[in-house]
Amino acid sequence: MKILVTVKQVPDTSGKVAVNDDGTLNRASMQTIINPDDLNAVEAALALKDEYGCEVVAFTMGPPPAEGMLRELMAMGVDETVLISAREFGGSDTYATSQIIAAAIDTYGLGDEDIIIAGRQAIDGDTAQVGPQIAEKLHLPQITYAGKIEKDGNTLTVQRMLEDGYMVVKTHTPCMITCIKELNEPRYMSVAGTEKCFDMPVKVMDYEALKDHPLIDKTTIGLKGSPTNIFKSFTPPRKGAGMILDGCGKETTDELAGILTGKHII
Repeated sequence: MKILVTVKQVPDTSGKVAVNDDGTLNRASMQTIINPDDLNAVEAALALKDEYGCEVVAFTMGPPPAEGMLRELMAMGVDETVLISAREFGGSDTYATSQIIAAAIDTYGLGDEDIIIAGRQAIDGDTAQVGPQIAEKLHLPQITYAGKIEKDGNTLTVQRMLEDGYMVVKTHTPCMITCIKELNEPRYMSVAGTEKCFDMPVKVMDYEALKDHPLIDKTTIGLKGSPTNIFKSFTPPRKGAGMILDGCGKETTDELAGILTGKHII
């Protein structure tokens, strides 16, 4: 059994967001981090590895510098990593991205007992679409918003979190599961893992490696093959300081009414 985890390197949105003229993020000029929800997916995979002794393989699509992120994951305990990288893949939206990652997973090989785990969503897009789209394109059952995962042979029992409770869903392998942050607490890189991660190879899948797959077509990948486009992306202005009125009773309410009247709110 293998656990395949999809991971994304995302801009650190706590800083300034840089945007290219075509509306895509200028990732080269921004600090990057591992997408937080994806770390929960990695931890879920490593927990299954601890219990069942399976192999964990991490997939990411991005530029060559994303190799550094993959080595961090190997330092956490991931056994193998795959970097999906080519200029032809640049600018892909969720539809095109899922096409490419699904093709890479299918090319790598998905066994009858294997599980694909992804984070709920990425902080740079917040769409929560790529994981489910990968499942659809690989014709796999999927369970989203997993807050608890239990395995019994080829059957998975997942507690799927809802706004007002949870739903218990059972499925069989192979399948796709997307995780929420409440599922677990991601572990740190180990000293031993840090020492050996730079000696471990990173497998690269470029356009040449995937071009013959049925899902890969230049009309459905990259910026030109993306049906959605960003009209405008910007950092919202900071809100001004709030106002606190001291006191209580009629005097304070009269003061508040005067302020609101002066601003033509009431």
